[in-house]
Amino acid sequence: MSNPIAGVDCGFAVSVGDHGVVTTPSAPQVPKSRYSMGSTKNLVLSLLAVLGMVLVLVLLVPRVDSVGGPPVDVHAKALEVAKSSGWPIVEPVGLPDGWTPTSVRYVPVTDGFRTWHVGYRTPSGTFVAVEQTKDPSRAWVAAQTNRAPREGTVDIAGRTWDKYVRDNKVQNSLLSVPPSGSGELATLVTGTATFEDMTTYVEHLQPVS
Repeated sequence: MSNPIAGVDCGFAVSVGDHGVVTTPSAPQVPKSRYSMGSTKNLVLSLLAVLGMVLVLVLLVPRVDSVGGPPVDVHAKALEVAKSSGWPIVEPVGLPDGWTPTSVRYVPVTDGFRTWHVGYRTPSGTFVAVEQTKDPSRAWVAAQTNRAPREGTVDIAGRTWDKYVRDNKVQNSLLSVPPSGSGELATLVTGTATFEDMTTYVEHLQPVS
């Protein structure tokens, strides 16, 4: 009987073992790279290289110490509100160096009372604001003073102010409420500032003109 593979060139060499079994030679083994073996030393070197690149990026990227908002023009807003509302609102004038305006607005707050607000940051980094409205409700006073208890009175700039202290939330307040129907505005000075800084703030409040 004829051999079916006789005379056929299969492209590779075959050998016949002692027991008649046909075998093929195994493929040559390619030596592995030392890096592919993942030695601890190589992993540490790779990690140090990555950390070095991150450090370079951190040093190259400029850092911003603080993010400042747009300048607050208290006087321009005060003139606008005084004209539109007809209210005798006040604004700080001539504060010492280091006092910075942070906010100014005229919006409805508690019980819908429209309120004139001017906030400042003090030289020590605390905050204080003046809040004014007409004939405020008890709820308005409670909300604006953070429900602080009243602790006596103090005389500042020719006016008597009720003093409120909220120790656990660090909020101090001074409130002056004119007689109902007088046409004058209730004036509240409140914030995280000390009463000493609040006194300075009150002494520089002037009618808008």
